[in-house]
Amino acid sequence: MEEPEPPKSAGLRFPSALTILAIVTVAVWILAFVIPSGTYDRNAEGAPVEGTYHRVDSGRSFVDRLNDLFLSPVNGLYGIQDAKTGQVGPSLAGELYGSAGVFLFVLAIGAFITVVFATGALDRGIGLLAHRLRERGALLIAGVMTVFSVLGTVEGFAEETLGFYGLIVPLMLALGYDRIVATGTIIVGAGIGVLCSTVNPFATGVASSAADISLGDGIVLRFVMWLVLTAVSILYVVRYGRRVQRDPSKSLSGFLPGDRDHARTKPAGGARGPGGVNRSPGSSPGPEGPPELTGTHRLVLTLLVLVFAFMIFSVVPWSSALTGKADATPYGWELGWSFPQLAALFLVAAVLVGVAARLGEAGLSSTIIQGAADFISPALVIVLARGVTVIMNNSQITDTVLHSIEGVVGGAPSALFAVLVFVVNLPLAFLIPSTSGHATLAMPILAPLADFAGVSRAVVVTAWQAASGWMNLWVPTTAVTIGGVALAKVGYNKYLRFVAPLLAILFVLICAFVAAGAALT
Repeated sequence: MEEPEPPKSAGLRFPSALTILAIVTVAVWILAFVIPSGTYDRNAEGAPVEGTYHRVDSGRSFVDRLNDLFLSPVNGLYGIQDAKTGQVGPSLAGELYGSAGVFLFVLAIGAFITVVFATGALDRGIGLLAHRLRERGALLIAGVMTVFSVLGTVEGFAEETLGFYGLIVPLMLALGYDRIVATGTIIVGAGIGVLCSTVNPFATGVASSAADISLGDGIVLRFVMWLVLTAVSILYVVRYGRRVQRDPSKSLSGFLPGDRDHARTKPAGGARGPGGVNRSPGSSPGPEGPPELTGTHRLVLTLLVLVFAFMIFSVVPWSSALTGKADATPYGWELGWSFPQLAALFLVAAVLVGVAARLGEAGLSSTIIQGAADFISPALVIVLARGVTVIMNNSQITDTVLHSIEGVVGGAPSALFAVLVFVVNLPLAFLIPSTSGHATLAMPILAPLADFAGVSRAVVVTAWQAASGWMNLWVPTTAVTIGGVALAKVGYNKYLRFVAPLLAILFVLICAFVAAGAALT
């Protein structure tokens, strides 16, 4: 699916995630000359033991450190950690320290998602849902937000929503709503799903890998959180929409010329929206509404659901989830899959979808290649972020940073610790706009802190991704937000007025959930 380009600003532009990480890499390399080297004693699982930190000599010469900087992207991809020295390098012998598994997984799921969109099944399915609910305002809002939220929680559906403004805006105006209702339905719907990611590979997956836990750890807490926050967000948007229906003067955005006329005519399919809002390719309803799903589209959507359902089944530690014991013996039918197996799953699934949709050998091959190419940016962000941790590891300053934070959180109640993790990550989410890069940088520090606080690392992952998701609902550095309000022709300041009370509600609920999750573990 082609995505509309977010508006280009004539002024200063916030740097890309790759640029930020390049700056962070050099900054950390320089700081490594100043921060003293140190280490913790490790237990049998390799986790640091609280209270055992001590200073050591890293033994790194200037040439060694310069080599670490030069090779940081390479080490971030396939650096090997020596079992005796703990040093990381591309030619050492030991365990893989780099993020090659996650890197390939991101490219594989990019290929799969792109093939699904190339079939037009998902576009048409969402368009058909919106059309069938076009005269039931509350159900239309709830239906679209639920679908977007489900896609957000399982595969990080966010930027893809930019293509649906041309469909949703006219439908909302036809029902007597304003453009903010359409904007909130799309941005908040998908954003809540990403905020409460259950198995989203770009948030939960990358963070879980960096925290050295399974993708399925903590899924119960995240699922319950997703149910509650999605319901609250739907009620919030519906409540505002009904207020505007009853009294249009209550609209925070106001109406453009022709918007109210459009509401009175109520077109069946929602023709081209007022103000020239264009539709997403593949989802445009004609005069009689969008075409029905074909058998091929139904098959593709079925495969989509089955693939993500199987992914969830394959990564969940069922014995722990069902017994409540973290050290429970895995059942014989548990798969315990990780990123290598999931990468293979999505590559196979991309081929199956392409064959089912009869894309042809040439079409399927080019679409898979294009999909991997489209996702090379987040994959490289993960590699660069991992390269930063390699520099810290080889300079032996990671434990020093961890020790400095240990004194702050030491003795803090587990519930308070979880809330602090959420709050501390809010400014980090703004400074590092890439979810994957943020996770790869933060988790090597946050995960061991959870051990010190007696909190499950899965709770830390949940608190971290909630912070990232909460910020991405409103910060102007994300294409989803700033591009969305531009496509809907809503002022950014007016969108902020609309979403601010919801952000406050979500803030309180998130703190309650992560605190409860920490207390229960």
